[in-house]
Amino acid sequence: SNTAILHQIRRDQVTDTCRANSVSSKKRRVLTPNDLKHLVVDEDHEMIYCYVPKVACTNWKRVMMVLTGRGKYSDPMEIPANEAHVSSNLKTLNQYSIPEINHRLKNYMKFLFVREPFERLVSAYRNKFTQKYNTSFHKRYGTKIVRRQRKNATQEALRKGDDVKFEEFVAYLIDPHTQREEPFNEHWQTVYSLCHPCHIHYDLIGKYETLEEDSNYILQLAGVGNYLKFPTYAKSTRTTDEMTTEFFQNISSEHQTQLYEVYKLDFLMFNYSVPSYLKLE
Repeated sequence: SNTAILHQIRRDQVTDTCRANSVSSKKRRVLTPNDLKHLVVDEDHEMIYCYVPKVACTNWKRVMMVLTGRGKYSDPMEIPANEAHVSSNLKTLNQYSIPEINHRLKNYMKFLFVREPFERLVSAYRNKFTQKYNTSFHKRYGTKIVRRQRKNATQEALRKGDDVKFEEFVAYLIDPHTQREEPFNEHWQTVYSLCHPCHIHYDLIGKYETLEEDSNYILQLAGVGNYLKFPTYAKSTRTTDEMTTEFFQNISSEHQTQLYEVYKLDFLMFNYSVPSYLKLE
C-alpha cells in the first residue's frame, strides 16, 4: 500500500542519514539500559514505542496504557494526562535483562513519532517557560538560564526563573557549557538522542503532521484498529509553523545557525527541510 511505501521511504531516509553521519552517530557503539528509558513496551501486542515529548506523547502513552492495561482502561481520553506520565503505569525497555532487551528489539514492532524540530522546540518553550504552573521547570532551568544569559537580572528573576525569554532559551541551548554540564532535558533533547534511530531499527516512523493517519495505521498493524482509534482533538493552543516563525524573528542569524547545528540530524534524518524563515550564516 501507499502507506507502507511511505514508511519505507522514511526508514530509508534514517538509514541514509545514519550512514552519511556515521562519525557522529557511531561515537557510542553500545546502548546502555539508561538509553532505553524512553522505549515503552507492550508485551501483549509485541510493540515498542519510543516517546518523544511534545510529539503527541501524552495521547500515545494513554493508548499504550489501554493496550497494556488488560481491560483496566478502554477509552484513552478517560485517562488523566498526569496519570499517563506516571512512570510506573508503563513498562520501559530498560527494566528488562540484556537478553530480554535484545529479544524484544529484534522481534517486536518498533515505532516513534517525530515533529519539525523547531516547532517542537517552540512548543516545549511555550509549555515549560510561559505557563505559570510549571514552577518546577522555572526553578530547575529558568533560574539557571536567567543567571547565565541575562545581564543585570533582578533578584526576583534569579529566584523565580519564570520569565525566560525565547532568545535566552536559545542562547542556553547553544552554549557549549550546557551540553557539557548535563544532557538536555527530554522536552528539548533531540529525537536522535532520545530514541537512538541509528542503533535501533524502527519499523514505523510516524509524523506529527500526519498524526492521525500514522497512528491509526500503527494500531491497524498491531491488530487493535477495529476497537481502538487514536484520540483526535482540535487543540487551539497548539504551536504552529506561523507561531514558530514569529519566535525566531528575534534570534540572530549567528544563533539560528548554531541552533540548527544542534538539531541538524533530526532535520536530516526525518526529512524536514531548513525552515524558510531561518537566516543561516
